[in-house]
Amino acid sequence: MIAPSDRFGPWASGLDAAERKARLRAMRALARVHCGPRAADLVRLLAQAEADPAALEPALAALDRLAANDLRHILASYSALSRSAA
Repeated sequence: MIAPSDRFGPWASGLDAAERKARLRAMRALARVHCGPRAADLVRLLAQAEADPAALEPALAALDRLAANDLRHILASYSALSRSAA
């Protein structure tokens, strides 16, 4: 189960399928650019989650396993991207 505090980005509640897919792809691109092979599990699970919602929870766990610096880069970039779209 995804905790309420972790319901952001592609893990937010109430997203339609197209919006969730767009958010998964944005997060996946940022992980690939910022972390390269260090985020291989996260990138794979985010891609899998586009077709299989059961991969959302493991993807969140993979995000949480990243080194603090990698996590900060991804989340800061995702936040800036989300702010500019609003």
